[in-house]
Amino acid sequence: MSLYSILIFLHSIIRWLLLLGLLWSIFVAIRGYFSGLAFSKSHNALRHWTATMSHFQLMVGFTLYTQSPLVQYFFTNAKSATLTDISFFSIIHGSLMLTAIALITIGSALAKRKTDSRDKFKTVAIFYSIALIIILIAIPWPFSPLAQRPYIRLF
Repeated sequence: MSLYSILIFLHSIIRWLLLLGLLWSIFVAIRGYFSGLAFSKSHNALRHWTATMSHFQLMVGFTLYTQSPLVQYFFTNAKSATLTDISFFSIIHGSLMLTAIALITIGSALAKRKTDSRDKFKTVAIFYSIALIIILIAIPWPFSPLAQRPYIRLF
């Protein structure tokens, strides 16, 4: 079993954990905003751990990017590249995911610094929702016209 196959598996599993974390964070933030709840320690922990999980996924993704035969092929044959799996993973996927993780990081940092609970919930809901939309666009779903991958990649 190679490092590449282990990274593929990890990246595939962490994707689902991150998506669940984002969905739960957004749901809790919207509920907290409209219910006028106080931003508690558990809300703060959810905000923090969702951002941390996104950073972990990014690090696995960066490592995978350096090991990927598709990316290596793209950079040796960039002039002849068309919109295929190769260019999707070399350019589109990484760029969109980096943007989404930056939004999660910014939203988390801004929410942490807010003093009002409604503002904290609103900030998390907005930034995490935009990031989630970008992530859903950039995932190579089995039905995607740009690049297809299974829901879970095994070793």
